[in-house]
Amino acid sequence: MKFLVASNVLLKQLSAINGVVASNPIIPILENILVELEGNTLILTASDLQTVMTTRLEVEGFENGSIALPARLLLETLRSLPEQPVTISADQATFGAEISTQNGRFKLSGENPIDFPRIPEVAKNQTISLTSMVLGEAIANTLLAVSNDDMRPAMTGVLIQMMGDHTNFVATDGHRLVRYRRNDIRPDAQSSLILPKKALALLKSTLPADDTKVTVEFSASNAFFSFQSFSLICRIIDERFPEYENAIPKENNEILTINRLEFLSSVKRISIYSNKTTHQIRLKLSANKLTLSAEDLDYSNEANEVLACDYAGKDMEIGFNAKLVSELLSNLSAKFVDIKLSEPNKAGLIIPSDQDENEDVLLLVMPVMLNSYN
Repeated sequence: MKFLVASNVLLKQLSAINGVVASNPIIPILENILVELEGNTLILTASDLQTVMTTRLEVEGFENGSIALPARLLLETLRSLPEQPVTISADQATFGAEISTQNGRFKLSGENPIDFPRIPEVAKNQTISLTSMVLGEAIANTLLAVSNDDMRPAMTGVLIQMMGDHTNFVATDGHRLVRYRRNDIRPDAQSSLILPKKALALLKSTLPADDTKVTVEFSASNAFFSFQSFSLICRIIDERFPEYENAIPKENNEILTINRLEFLSSVKRISIYSNKTTHQIRLKLSANKLTLSAEDLDYSNEANEVLACDYAGKDMEIGFNAKLVSELLSNLSAKFVDIKLSEPNKAGLIIPSDQDENEDVLLLVMPVMLNSYN
């Protein structure tokens, strides 16, 4: 195998798929990237057995072939080189490879490409098309609420509910929940599946921020994404997602409207004085006034701040985890948010006041129990 390519072009494509490569995989060959040359097309593949990512690029090919090359060594070499043409050749008998530059040669040992895991075939049961911007927004809005608890595998991914006239993207970690609804994604058939966090994070970092078409195809066990020169196949989480609709309160009629950035800044400032274990802050609501406060009794630290808002409901005092609230608010872009409450011991909703006609964002956060409700 032998080909000529610009170092910066190869580095960009390798960097995009390198997130799949595990640092200490069960099977040693998974530390490698599969490199295949077909004519003038170079195909790069990375796998961790759960997720497979492939990219194609045009090169000047001299001799077809394939080899598995160590990802770390290949990337570090290319990162250290100035932009220049490089020739990469591999011996199909010994699996030795060489990177030739203008000033030097770098030899590295590869692996037999036959040992690299085969790319799973996706028997497509359903196909939907959407833009990279829409998919990127859906992932960005839900990813932060995905659980890291392996004891609850269903919550370690994002639920995609295809409902016919809309599609829901849902994530929860038990303390907060995000439901991101798109009214412009209307699949032909109703179905639902859970996609793993790692695959979605890789997609988010690779998707272009424009209207590039993304084709998504599903089978019983895998999901297949393709756009531009990239394709990603991931295994679907075969678990039952919690009945999240039951957790969303229907009668949160105490509605507070406030500037999102002012509220976020205040939460961050006040939380500096909160207990470092609970991150508890108090929200005291009265007519057109919101008082935020926090205290750390262990160190006798306390802080409070008053913000103007639009609120005409009953007086209330409720506690929240400042870390969760600030993460949810930071993830939004709306100028104003509506905070919908009912009782101090029931979940609160955060909803952007101004939303795109094709999207519906709902954030739910569970309260923390205060010592007293004054």
